[in-house]
Amino acid sequence: MIIFSLLGMLSYAIALPFQSPLGGLFGAGIITLILGIIAVFGSKRTSEVIWAIVLIVIGFIGGGIGGLLVLIGGILGLLSHFI
Repeated sequence: MIIFSLLGMLSYAIALPFQSPLGGLFGAGIITLILGIIAVFGSKRTSEVIWAIVLIVIGFIGGGIGGLLVLIGGILGLLSHFI
C-alpha cells in the first residue's frame, strides 16, 4: 500500500508536468501513504479486535491491491480472535 501510493504520486508528478502535482500529492496519494503506515504498525496486533476492525476500515478506504491485502489481513485477524 505504501509502495503503490509512492509510485502513484511519482507517476502523477511525471505524467502531468504542466499541472501542479500538489493536487495529487495532497489528495489520494498522501492519504493512502498515511493509511499504509498505520496498517504496517497495526499489522502486529491483528489478533486484537479493535486493530482488526481498524485494518478492515483502512483496507476499504485505501483501495487497490494493497488495500485488498490489508482488508483480508484484518478479516483473518478478526476470525483468528474468535476461533
